[in-house]
Amino acid sequence: MEEKKFDFNSFIGMLLLGGILLWWMNTGNKDVEQEQSNETKTEQVSTNQTEQAITTDVAVNDSLKQIQLKSQLGAFSYGAMNGKEGETTIENELIKLTISNKGGEITNVLVKNYQTYDSLPLHIVKDKNASFNINFGTTDNRILNTKDLLFIPSKTKNGENTVLSMKLKVSESQYLEYRYEIKPNDYKIDFAVRSQGLGTVINSSQKISLNWDLKALRKEKSMRTENMYTYYYYKEDGDVEYLQMKDDDIVNNVEWVAYKQHFFSAALLTDTPFNDAKLKSVDYAGEEVDSVFTKTFSINTPLALKNGELNYNMQWFYGPTEYNLLKTYEGTDLVEISDLGWGIFGFLNRNVFYPVFNVLKGFIGNYGLIIILMTIVVRIILSPVLYKSYLSSAKMKVIRPEMEEINKKYPGSENAMKRQQEIMAVQRKAGVSMMSGCIPALLQMPVFFALFKFFPTNIDLRQKAFLWANDLSSYDVIFKLPFNIPYYGNHISLFPILASLAIFFYMKMNQSQQANMQAPPQEGMPDMSKMMKYMIYFSPIMMLFFFNNYASGLSLYYFISNLLTIAIMLVIKNFVIDEAKIHAQIEENKKKPVKKSKFRERLDAAMKQAQEQQEAQKRAANKKKK
Repeated sequence: MEEKKFDFNSFIGMLLLGGILLWWMNTGNKDVEQEQSNETKTEQVSTNQTEQAITTDVAVNDSLKQIQLKSQLGAFSYGAMNGKEGETTIENELIKLTISNKGGEITNVLVKNYQTYDSLPLHIVKDKNASFNINFGTTDNRILNTKDLLFIPSKTKNGENTVLSMKLKVSESQYLEYRYEIKPNDYKIDFAVRSQGLGTVINSSQKISLNWDLKALRKEKSMRTENMYTYYYYKEDGDVEYLQMKDDDIVNNVEWVAYKQHFFSAALLTDTPFNDAKLKSVDYAGEEVDSVFTKTFSINTPLALKNGELNYNMQWFYGPTEYNLLKTYEGTDLVEISDLGWGIFGFLNRNVFYPVFNVLKGFIGNYGLIIILMTIVVRIILSPVLYKSYLSSAKMKVIRPEMEEINKKYPGSENAMKRQQEIMAVQRKAGVSMMSGCIPALLQMPVFFALFKFFPTNIDLRQKAFLWANDLSSYDVIFKLPFNIPYYGNHISLFPILASLAIFFYMKMNQSQQANMQAPPQEGMPDMSKMMKYMIYFSPIMMLFFFNNYASGLSLYYFISNLLTIAIMLVIKNFVIDEAKIHAQIEENKKKPVKKSKFRERLDAAMKQAQEQQEAQKRAANKKKK
């Protein structure tokens, strides 16, 4: 067997091969690292180039945007580039206002301490139902609207007051400013529209107009009643007027306008009266429509430049239409929008019923009881009038047999004048008059109509409960109908039913009294007693339909009032009036000479002349027959 020997040459070859392999591997890794390094550098260069490109694009876009805004807004592009959209709130204990940077206008008004009929927060302005805008031209021939432009806000303090300045800027020293200042515990907000340095920017030869629109939000349960007490009021030449339901009206020297709903109002007052102001008020929906809005209001009026600038001091009012509150704003006449009635009706409400009501609510917390106590006071005050009416009725009852005898003595239409003279003579000797029964009723009419305004418009009764009624300013509901009855509604209210029953029994009881007050029926004349029988049934039914959708506080008043009237009449009839004494007094009066007034003398002379003419005509007719 051949012995294997160490091969030195092969060993040297293996070493060389291993060295070559190591060299190749080392050289290849460096190339890879170099390639990776080159790739990294390429990525970094690409990234830097991208960032530079983005920065360049942003700069280009900003420049394009500036050019575009400059083209659209001219000098007012400053605010668009430097302002931003947003909102600022100012508030006190009574109201909270939200003012938008866009347009600088009020976009939300929350009236604190009140709720809607469905227990939601009460807003006068929200969800873009209002718009305030100034339209103007610029010297570079643009027409702009402030509602489309961005204002820059600045909120500061002025003592206890909060001030919000909203500036629509042309530059830092040139701007149009809306300045709001809200005071503690006040529904009025000071508001100013001023410009500075815009004399060369605003075109004074073009019309500058202010426009304020409001779609009135529904707040009460009965939309029909809310619409009934919703008006557009304005003060023109010192007089407060209200807008009829026309398409529009143009007025001058307007000191304020008020968009008055049933219990809440929005008003704009100005120290510099508006001229050529176009006012408009339109029903937003029909009475029976379950709508979010009731009516729409608007004013469009020119604004005047003074020395090339705008300078208007104004005030906003957002709050309750409360008589006691509005009369504190002396010198404004805003109290007139509380709608207490005209003439004597308003006089009674202002000088009698509100003072009595204010005294009672000072120590009584239940408003139903206040209404009852007010009713008692009114009935006591009017009881002498009721006594006079009943006394006249008793006197007429005593002399009625004599008047019936006269009718029998002078029958026929040819004796109508003589018959009337004799009846009036009997009444005059007895000391009674047909008018004595009418006058007490007429004296009670102003009270009736004054309270007809007082209770439905008194915000103190709003959402105040009494017995089954949860809101004395609106109708009560004891049963909801599955259908709607025309003029009646889709519910049954109990207070109107009680008031109608009380009226029925009062009229039934009063029927004999009214019959006594009438002279016996004469030939050719309608029998009034039959008409009274129909009225006994017609009046309660009419009231039932009318008051079913009206304020339950008013129905409560009429219910209690008629109950008290019935009670007073029973007392007068059974304990005060003595027919025997009245008869004796009438007999005494007949013995006394009757002194005629000049009016009575002229009336008797005219009747005598007419009678003589009638007799002459009768004699002439008889001669022709012969």
